[in-house]
Amino acid sequence: MNKKKIVFIMNPISGTMNKAAIPSLIERYLNHECFDYEIVQTAYAGHAVELATKAKDEGIDIVVAIGGDGTVNEVARAVVHSNTALGIIPCGSGNGLARHLMLPMNVAKAIQIINEGEIHLLDYGIINDHPFFCTCGMGFDAFISHKFAEAGKRGPITYVENVLKGGLQYKPETYEIRDEHGTTRLKAFLISCANASQYGNNAYIAPQASMSDGLMDIVVMQPFSALEAPQISIDMFNKTLNKNSKIKTFRCKHLHIHRSAPGYIHFDGDPVLTGENIEVVLKEKGIHIIVNAHADKRLRQPNRFQNMATTIFNELTDLSRGINRRSRQIQALNKTIQRKLNL
Repeated sequence: MNKKKIVFIMNPISGTMNKAAIPSLIERYLNHECFDYEIVQTAYAGHAVELATKAKDEGIDIVVAIGGDGTVNEVARAVVHSNTALGIIPCGSGNGLARHLMLPMNVAKAIQIINEGEIHLLDYGIINDHPFFCTCGMGFDAFISHKFAEAGKRGPITYVENVLKGGLQYKPETYEIRDEHGTTRLKAFLISCANASQYGNNAYIAPQASMSDGLMDIVVMQPFSALEAPQISIDMFNKTLNKNSKIKTFRCKHLHIHRSAPGYIHFDGDPVLTGENIEVVLKEKGIHIIVNAHADKRLRQPNRFQNMATTIFNELTDLSRGINRRSRQIQALNKTIQRKLNL
């Protein structure tokens, strides 16, 4: 039997975990009867694209991204429309695509998934020439992606701090959106185009999204008050956001969006400045990805961050219900948020 060739591409600085032990774990747990491998490290932004492109051109069977969503995106965009499959050992702060695919967060268990070699041909998307595999969007989530990228520290706590601080000041924009079925003009807090179901950390922006249905799930979050924000956040972590009255959803293959001024968009959490016109298109069955053949959606349990966030937002909701006047409600909510963030 001919062995398959794997190149592991490791981003040494992504996420919050130390990756020093990963090479020894690969040596220990990878099936050496089936695979020959090498490990290479990235040295700068965009390096993973170069390394993965070289591996693809050399006919490598599998390229594994060891890192977060940014590393996964760089490797994935290099291997689209080829016979080289993407593998993932999730080591980032969000791990959106890995979580959607229900890959283990444990390194040894993620290597075992690679050993089993279950490969599916899945969809991906492109927004203004930037490939994305999980989600892309504009409005508040692109604003938060920009703030998160500027932050000196990473991780879910930093993310929720930015969400809570920024959400109270962010002003919704007016968008004109056009798909295969017509044109609509609306004001939105954010517009998200989801190939997969979540941003990361089990925050489900599009709980019904599939990477194999040939369609994007478009999520329009309408403007909402400070008192409605806690329920929206709870719904996101409980996979019920699509049932919230402030959320409008539809599916399409191609979306054109016009806004009044240039601004940020994001692709898999990476922010980039772009113009008033935005094109988003789905590429059906465009990438081979190693998946978890044993994943059972019924067994998914809330993670620590999900429990923490739900507790915070439940406390905010309880507080808001006990205060009668709107000005006093918002003032009390702000004090509660600041107390939580200063812990």
